[in-house]
Order: sequence, then structure tokens, then C-alpha cells
Amino acid sequence: MLSKMKMSNSGDLYIPASPDYMAKARFDGIVYPDTEKTLAYLVPAIGVQKGNPRNIQSIDDLTKEDITIGICDPENCVIGEYAVEVFEKNNIITKIKQNIVTHTPSASKTAALISLRKVDAIIIWRVMGNWNPANMDIVQINQDQIPRIAHVSGAVSTYTKDKDTAKEFLEFLASPEGQSIFSKRGYLPTEIGAKKYAPNAIVGGEYQLPEEWYNI
Repeated sequence: MLSKMKMSNSGDLYIPASPDYMAKARFDGIVYPDTEKTLAYLVPAIGVQKGNPRNIQSIDDLTKEDITIGICDPENCVIGEYAVEVFEKNNIITKIKQNIVTHTPSASKTAALISLRKVDAIIIWRVMGNWNPANMDIVQINQDQIPRIAHVSGAVSTYTKDKDTAKEFLEFLASPEGQSIFSKRGYLPTEIGAKKYAPNAIVGGEYQLPEEWYNI
């Protein structure tokens, strides 16, 4: 999304799923830093087919030989990066990588893998279980196994042709009314709420994919 905004020189707001990408947007001069607002928090989770037919109960179950996994490309997708960090923290990169059968270019396409029954499990944001509840169940990752959670932030783009209106809409999203809409859709509008699922996790921050990920 950030690359497309750069190429088209368009967009009123930039709302990424991680502070890492907002930092890139600030560095590239694509957003007005003084307009940035935190809108919601995201926690990694396991997505499985409805009814959980493979009985996946934990991140460790994903290392079993007969389980197929899909993740978002960690070099270009926020949740893919967070997935690898979960694997690294729990010392399962070597075991789990052999079960990863596909990398997708976006979080929505990762979620579609479950709807289309292409894989047994995916790593996505917890909230994405609300996108297609008829086809997907969410398995929580043990709270001590999650090293980092993300927050969704928004800022007015420097490409906007109507900065005042864009800023007004962003302020609505961050208002109690806007936050209630996020909450109804399964997002976690507060850090306290997100920390219930990962009390020891840090919020945001940079992460470098480990050499182990490339060497296997």
C-alpha cells in the first residue's frame, strides 16, 4: 500500500497495520507526523478451518509433520514478519518452516487460504477471525509465546488535496464513536485490552528477520 501511494502520488490517509510502516511513511515524507493517531491494537493468532478439523490447539501443533501452513510474505507484509518473530521466540523456525507451503502478498490473501481450504493453518491477526466466521476459527497463541503486538495508526497523507477534511475524518476514527465501531468489528481499541492476550509483549518496535529464516 505504501509503495502504491508513492507511485500514484495519491491518498488522503495512510493507515498501516504496524508502527514500523508508519515510521517508514514518516521517513519518506508521505504523512504529516503531527496528525498521527493510534486507532486500534492487533494481536497475532492462528487461523484454522471452521471446526478446527486438525485439532490445532497451540503454536507447537504447527510443527507436526502433517500440518500445512500459509503465512504472509515476511519481507513485505507486517503479519508475516510478526509470525516469524513468534516462531523465533519459541525456537520452532526449523521445524515450522518445512510445513509452510505458501507465502501470500497480503493479510487478506492469507485469510483466503483458510476459506479456500488450501492449508490447515495460517498466522493472522486475531481480529481477522471476524472477517469470515463461517469458514474460519481462531486459536489463541499462548500469551507467553507472543513477543510483540502491533497497533493500527493513521495519519494524513502529504498527497491529500483536502488536508482539513482528511484530518477531520481521522479525528472521528480516533473519537469514542469511531473507537466503538472498531470494537464492534473485533478490534482492540486500547493497549490494556490487547495486553490481556499478550501481557508481556512489547508494542511495535523494529524486528530484523533472523539469518536462521534464510538459511533453512
